[in-house]
Amino acid sequence: MEHSWTELAPYDSLIKSNEIEPRAYQINIIKSVLSGKNTLVVLPTGLGKTLIAIFAIAKALYDKKKALILAPTRPLSEQHYKSMCSILNIDNSRIALLTGSTPARNRERAVEGSSVIAATPQTIANDIGAGRIRMEDFGVAVFDECHRAAGKYAYTSIANECYEKGVQVIGLTASPGSRKEKVDEIIDTLKVQNIEIRISSDPDVEPYVIGKKISTIFVDKGQEIDMIRSALRPVIDEHLGKLYNYGLSYTNNMDKLPKGRLLEIGKNIDKLQAQGYKFMAMSSYVYALRLIHAYDLASSEGIHPFIAYFEGLISKEKQSRAGKGILSNKNVQEALRIAKEADEKKIEHPKMAAIVNFLENSFSGKSVIIFTQYRATARKLATVLNESGISSKVFVGKKEGITQQHQQKILEEFRAGAFKVLTATSIAEEGLDIPSVDLVIFYEPVPSEIRDIQRKGRAGRMKFGEIVIMVAKGTRDESYLMISRAKERRMRDLVLRIQEKLVSGRYSTSKSALGQKVL
Repeated sequence: MEHSWTELAPYDSLIKSNEIEPRAYQINIIKSVLSGKNTLVVLPTGLGKTLIAIFAIAKALYDKKKALILAPTRPLSEQHYKSMCSILNIDNSRIALLTGSTPARNRERAVEGSSVIAATPQTIANDIGAGRIRMEDFGVAVFDECHRAAGKYAYTSIANECYEKGVQVIGLTASPGSRKEKVDEIIDTLKVQNIEIRISSDPDVEPYVIGKKISTIFVDKGQEIDMIRSALRPVIDEHLGKLYNYGLSYTNNMDKLPKGRLLEIGKNIDKLQAQGYKFMAMSSYVYALRLIHAYDLASSEGIHPFIAYFEGLISKEKQSRAGKGILSNKNVQEALRIAKEADEKKIEHPKMAAIVNFLENSFSGKSVIIFTQYRATARKLATVLNESGISSKVFVGKKEGITQQHQQKILEEFRAGAFKVLTATSIAEEGLDIPSVDLVIFYEPVPSEIRDIQRKGRAGRMKFGEIVIMVAKGTRDESYLMISRAKERRMRDLVLRIQEKLVSGRYSTSKSALGQKVL
């Protein structure tokens, strides 16, 4: 059955839809959104969530109300602003962009003279608190990347204000999470009454899904990294053994202790009342926490990130007693000696050589993003690639001293083809207007289904893309690979179950009953 934007009349009159192909799933989701219910839209990356938001905004405008679209970062808010200007059939002077860089008095004037506002959440939260924005003037608020709508994040206070003032809320995300508690919190925060979820295999979506080839490259760690691990392991075992004997850990085997459970040990130690016992437990915990992190850095990231981590510990002006103890430990010193000798010989994690080999043989001249957890890895990898004749630049966050202007300059050069490979930390996973690329490489698997989906979404938006995941054998990489796949399946099943219960009226969150205010 062929579809037409006229199915969404009269709101289609406010959309420049002549050059936009009507897609069945978008029209069906938009019809649901136009019912006026608070709606959570879960849709794979690159399948047009923004257009769904624009039709919700068009309805608000038709009803003589203002509309708000929020995004977690300034670049993403700017991207939404440009989309509104391009697609909404209204004078662009009625569309405003509000971020923290806009003076408060200018923001107040912009709100008064605008019908549509694209903004960052903290800016709007501040303006609501100061009385510069009256949410009762708005018909809809769109929360992009709404999986952030939890805890003390600014989305929470804005959503509360929307509920109090009867403003329809639309949440957009590629993944709300795989834990019921997490999804509950999003639903409770946004007062969701309806869920629209599509996956790539759904009949109305599948024709528009651009193919992606996903493959995994397994590498051995290498002799030097095995030696580093062997030096560190006895110290880790010693201090995990103490935590086990104290009754604070259910295991003394690092391989059976997930990172989340390790962090829980620290929280439990904080609650202890006996100061002498607490001090001994905390000392062993700090040893275990820092050395397990160093062990995993060497195992999954490489020699340079391992050294950079310890250089960071050494450079701290006020080293803790535990920190000094770690650095003076003979096994730790031996591990550092092995790492520095390897670094001098330009020996690195075999992942880096495998990536160079793959790019030279399979992806010469094409655009690539390599995601990694750590900036030290990103920088080292860019150096290795450039030394191998593969043009590359590093893309890290503002916390690493990179200004937003410098970030934009790098992205502009990347779009223009000035270099082919962007080595990036999590800053590039969401919230930035980064172009679709031919290939995305995971330097390591990530155990978060949200981040996994965000990374994969950078490839194959406009054309066939490829995704490669690097895995070091015998490391946490292997378990993280399985965890991310399992969580993505669990997320889909969970949201589908919640959707069914919402429709039947049998769903309530673990925090409170859903709001049923008439919108």
